[in-house]
Amino acid sequence: MHNEIKEEQAEAPLEPANKTSDKFLPASILIAALMISGSWIYTSRYGGAAQPAKPIVKSGSFLAEKTELPVSWNDLGLKLTETGALDANAFEVLYANRGGISPEIKKMLTESSGGKIVISKNNAGELLNLFWAVGLANQSSVLEVGPMRDPTYGDTGSFASTGGWTLGRGNAMSHYNRHELIPLTPAAQELVERVSKNVYRPCCDNSTHFPDCNHGMAMLGLLELMAAQGKSETEMYQAALIANSYWFPSEYKTIAAYLQGRGVKWEDSDPKELLSASFSSASAYNRIVNELSNVGGESESGGGGCGV
Repeated sequence: MHNEIKEEQAEAPLEPANKTSDKFLPASILIAALMISGSWIYTSRYGGAAQPAKPIVKSGSFLAEKTELPVSWNDLGLKLTETGALDANAFEVLYANRGGISPEIKKMLTESSGGKIVISKNNAGELLNLFWAVGLANQSSVLEVGPMRDPTYGDTGSFASTGGWTLGRGNAMSHYNRHELIPLTPAAQELVERVSKNVYRPCCDNSTHFPDCNHGMAMLGLLELMAAQGKSETEMYQAALIANSYWFPSEYKTIAAYLQGRGVKWEDSDPKELLSASFSSASAYNRIVNELSNVGGESESGGGGCGV
């Protein structure tokens, strides 16, 4: 169980502006619409200079097989292993029982590359753990003075994102907020603070600003990397929604069905709104499931757990 910040929640998930409908479509139409839509991971209507991330391999399933994120990993894997925030041997042992480390993740751990990060159905869990290490270890005002340090919510080392981190050398708290893996300017820190407060995950009711589980801590690492590389707020929300969707594929498939039932296409929805507490928090997701169930719609559950 997470120690959650109690925030005021809407009674029902908000709907994208000017995209409402008075009733849901029958379940059969919802399913057919999703099958027709195929890969739903992000096509753009958001304008401006920001370019949407690109699905690399489309499929008939809900997610694209692979999606390129607009951010580079560079030498971050080498920094993680050099500082001990990530123990490469422990990482390999973990994934030896899961089919082995994928080639692209192995390269991210052992080489420096300016290429863009590619998230896929196969490597989403590995990337989750890599970004968990980044978020945990990188120096950040979110970790220094945010809710993770508030004694109201318990000891900092007792959260799932800290006490649950077993892939580093030594105690997780010996790396917490300790290493300058991603140097952040004051402006970049402020951007991360602002965006993190509006990015939720379906496993609990806390935003990324309170990264008490692995998904929150990993998202913090992703946002920090993007801010350090000069990405815009719009790009950060786009990438955050893509990452969440690979980390919680069943939950976001359900959310897309909910939108479809109200006549709203996924690609016409605002990533910032979909990541907010009105859609992506556990409370909002549960309400969406209940609404779909009440009208005979189809919902799914079973996002990734909060352990390594």
